[in-house]
Amino acid sequence: MASGRIVLLNGPSSAGKTTLAQAVARRLTTPWLVLPVDLFHQIRTRPDVVLTDRQWYDVFHRTRAAYHRALAGAASSGMDVLGDHVLDEPWRLDDLLRLTVGIDVLLVHVTCSPKELRRREKLRDDRERGKALHQQRLVFQHGDCDLTVDTTYGPDEPTAAVLDLIRHPPADRAFDRLRAQRLARA
Repeated sequence: MASGRIVLLNGPSSAGKTTLAQAVARRLTTPWLVLPVDLFHQIRTRPDVVLTDRQWYDVFHRTRAAYHRALAGAASSGMDVLGDHVLDEPWRLDDLLRLTVGIDVLLVHVTCSPKELRRREKLRDDRERGKALHQQRLVFQHGDCDLTVDTTYGPDEPTAAVLDLIRHPPADRAFDRLRAQRLARA
């Protein structure tokens, strides 16, 4: 069975990754799975359980690890996958790089102006104020990607750019370069 592709949208909270993924999905001409990381937090049971901060961190970590395995598993089964993630901790990218060996991954950095991030964050009642700006400093630390889009003014231009990337991917992929860099350091 041929492996599917993964297009991974990476950016801070409130940058518009989910809106962009939905806009791209509406214009795709073949079946894709749309797997946002937030879905895994929504389907996890017992958000009301009382846990220590350390225990919640462990649950959160395992939820993210399960998300990584779902992305890789879906692509390995032949499905094309559009995912969105916040790669603000190095282990997340490292885990994905290990799990996606042999899978075609396109990495898209989703940016947004600080002013717009603050505005969007304020409109949402499920986000900690200032978190998006903090994440924006972390999510792109690995440096490399196949495409960078700015959603400050909406999803139209970024959608067109992502669709063009899917239709005309580069011969050399960011995930492969990042994986090679990590192997060289090991």
